[in-house]
Amino acid sequence: MNFTVYSLPSSPVTLDDRHCLFTYHINCNCNFSILTHKLTHGDNCDVMAGGLDEDVEKLRQNLNGLPQPQVEPPLIVVSGLPGTGKSFFCRKLAERLPFLILASDTLRKVFFSSPQYKESENKRLFSACHVLIEDLLRKGIPVIFDATNLLEHHREYLYRAAERAEAKLILVWVEAPTEVVRQRLLAREKAAVPHSDSEAGWEVYNKMKPRRERFSRNHLIVDTSQDITAVIDKIVRATKR
Repeated sequence: MNFTVYSLPSSPVTLDDRHCLFTYHINCNCNFSILTHKLTHGDNCDVMAGGLDEDVEKLRQNLNGLPQPQVEPPLIVVSGLPGTGKSFFCRKLAERLPFLILASDTLRKVFFSSPQYKESENKRLFSACHVLIEDLLRKGIPVIFDATNLLEHHREYLYRAAERAEAKLILVWVEAPTEVVRQRLLAREKAAVPHSDSEAGWEVYNKMKPRRERFSRNHLIVDTSQDITAVIDKIVRATKR
């Protein structure tokens, strides 16, 4: 069953943080997170109700067990360029906290067996990831999201999702010296690297680097070529406040 929602200026609805007048058709079977994603990203409802819902379910089926639900579950968004050590940092963090790690490199292969890291790939993958993350947070599941997350307008969806789900939001930027990253990525290209699902090499790193945008919110910075213990300790304390 479909019905139409009318939003008037006296009762505004946020769309990309601007009040606007619009008519939107809502499929009653769509869950709240998918509807919110449609409103935020301005996608066609009929397409999103089908394709996005199916993509989210595919990702959900690839999750390996869920941690115990929490009140006000944390969302730790771990961002950084390829080769900076995001996945390494997330694994070390998960040794201290019973969190679900959602790694974009792993989830990308659910949809693309040979990733090309194209914009069309990214749009499909991250649309589904964003909806899945909000759904998990609403169920009390604490999440670590491991992805490049270079653009602020992409991170903003995660900010709003955490607010809607009443989750604690912790932002982490992972980095390493350029030469260290180069050596890591060259080694990754030459041989299979344990615990790595990423196929992004030195060329991808150099394409992505100029696109990095600054965070608009407070965040932690960790250099994985150094001891990361202090940053992990700080995050652990923050999640328990």
